[in-house]
Amino acid sequence: MPDKIVCDFLIIGGGAAGFFAAIRAAEDNPNAKVIILEKGRDVLQKVKVSGGGRCNVTHACFDPRELVKNYPRGSKALLGPFSRFQPGDTIGWFENRGVKLKIEEDGRMFPTTDNSQTIINCLLNSARNAGVQVLTGENVQHVSPPKMPGGTWLVASQSGTQFHSKKLMIATGSSPRIWEMLREIGHNIIAPVPSLFTFNIKDTRLTGLMGLSVPSATVQVLGEKLTAVGPLLITHWGMSGPGILRLSAWGARILSEKNYNFEIEVAWLNSSAEEMFEEFGAIKLSSSKKWVASQNPFPTLPRRLWESLVAAAGIPADLRWADLSKEKLRKLATEIGAGRYRVSGKSTFKEEFVTAGGIDLKEVNFKTFESKIHPGLHFAGEVLDIDAITGGFNFQAAWTSGWLVGSAINGTAG
Repeated sequence: MPDKIVCDFLIIGGGAAGFFAAIRAAEDNPNAKVIILEKGRDVLQKVKVSGGGRCNVTHACFDPRELVKNYPRGSKALLGPFSRFQPGDTIGWFENRGVKLKIEEDGRMFPTTDNSQTIINCLLNSARNAGVQVLTGENVQHVSPPKMPGGTWLVASQSGTQFHSKKLMIATGSSPRIWEMLREIGHNIIAPVPSLFTFNIKDTRLTGLMGLSVPSATVQVLGEKLTAVGPLLITHWGMSGPGILRLSAWGARILSEKNYNFEIEVAWLNSSAEEMFEEFGAIKLSSSKKWVASQNPFPTLPRRLWESLVAAAGIPADLRWADLSKEKLRKLATEIGAGRYRVSGKSTFKEEFVTAGGIDLKEVNFKTFESKIHPGLHFAGEVLDIDAITGGFNFQAAWTSGWLVGSAINGTAG
């Protein structure tokens, strides 16, 4: 490999955003020399593991005003970009390359093959056909801005190669090392904290219930204006599921400040303790001779979870509804409508680690995702202080930002 390589557009980061920008720029201008640098041996690794290996490409939300509501950080900044390239455009982009996507009941979209390799192959083939060079094992050590207007960016790699490019894009995701390089050239970095994590809870009420779930529960962080509604899953370490992940995303900074030690209140059926108390009063009359523990009146509440909550309310297994005291009824209503659980830590959500934090959005022009400090420097994906709840939204931000950067490189209207 030569010690010096000159190109028109250099991208640091071989992920979703990097590939999308490279393909767009190269297809717009076949004469442009476009290069992707990837630190690892393989590219598109996050695409590979997303959605349990199926790749949650995007979400079937086609109104930009509704779409931005899924981004705890970056919603205002993304409204304009989503008006130019949104999930419908992503679907069209892949379908034009022979990859069909399907919509699942919750709105998530996957390739019909249910295999992330389909998406990887599409991106690799599109990049190859467009003439994009992909260089792996290139660990960037230094980034230097042009010394004069119209000059080139200098990117030094650990391999000893120096890359010179008029246009540079950073798409390295959550990389503290790259953030530090950007800080050194004048960018402000919002301190990163984890997002999309599950809650560690040690509670006898959950013992032995791993794998049980409810389709929709309300979870609130006590003492904070943090509430989320969604499916909730009991795990061997505590609680997970979309409802918990949504809460962790919106509360990423607050929960970090609490050092992940806090108390939550769970309404397992989305009804308050008072509403449950009234409902139990009616059940007591209609099912007076039935055993409380063995007669679960709620189809969406797993039987074993019901039995655990009944026991937690101090109700014996051989007690009938008719014999329930008002005090026991209220305690059961509290367990189901306002059960309190102590969270004492977090666990990363599978391999899909997402970080809240990154480049300060005030320093970015979101028409082109270009730095306001250094002309010719662009950003895309999670290197920015943008993140979303689970469901394909983080990938959509990557596709959109990458596409708009690729469009801007050649002055193509987005």
